[in-house]
Amino acid sequence: MIILITGISSGFGKAMAGQLSAEGHRVYGTYRRECEQLEGVHYIKCEVTDIQQVEATVRTVLDAEGKIDVFINNAGGGIGGPLEFTSPEDARKLMEVNWMGMVNFLHFVLPPMRKAGKGKILCFSSIGGLMGLPYQGVYSASKFAIEGYCEALRLELCRSGISVTVIQPGDFATKFTASRQNLSGDEVAKAYPGYARSLGIIEANENGGLKADFLARRISRIVKSKNPPYSAVIATWDQKLSVLLKRILPERCFAWILKLYYKL
Repeated sequence: MIILITGISSGFGKAMAGQLSAEGHRVYGTYRRECEQLEGVHYIKCEVTDIQQVEATVRTVLDAEGKIDVFINNAGGGIGGPLEFTSPEDARKLMEVNWMGMVNFLHFVLPPMRKAGKGKILCFSSIGGLMGLPYQGVYSASKFAIEGYCEALRLELCRSGISVTVIQPGDFATKFTASRQNLSGDEVAKAYPGYARSLGIIEANENGGLKADFLARRISRIVKSKNPPYSAVIATWDQKLSVLLKRILPERCFAWILKLYYKL
């Protein structure tokens, strides 16, 4: 299959590109900064917020292969800190990458898939796209947007032969933690004295989380599936339990659990 993945320089993207290429798929992937390039994977430099670069990337794959069988939207980033102190500019930039980057690519990927009458779309959300996480509010908002977009898209494409799967990872040990923009300063600490404590919990969970190769194997199964799931929570058992509790508990009760967990 011909597979296009956004953001393959590290983490999930790199692991997926390596896994899928090793299985014999033709893998194309985007990157922003210079990185180690895996043998057999085709790298395309692209800023997902630049609509012209996005169009050129899709056109490069179509010109070379004539089709795109699978599109995986993975590129993204994060901001850590109180929402009050997150500047509108920083919030807008993150939404542009996490949310509009996906929208930009789908604008050009969908027409050839629809004409072919088949295709698979996998878009990365997060457990943070199913519940608003403290001190990661803008990140959660961007993932909530992906959830809603894909839910609507799935219905619109129900007769097209194109499947839409939302991937909802839990905590993984990747470079995402180190690259996340975390707010700091005396004013922030004074206004939100629990922030540093909660951020420590967040980072410890991520650094002790699952490995990207585990996720890549799960993605491989979805790519090969004849009937891909609507969504896939890829996480430890306790994080999967948190998703279930979010669905069944009263909102106030679940919020109490999160307050205890993050020591708010």
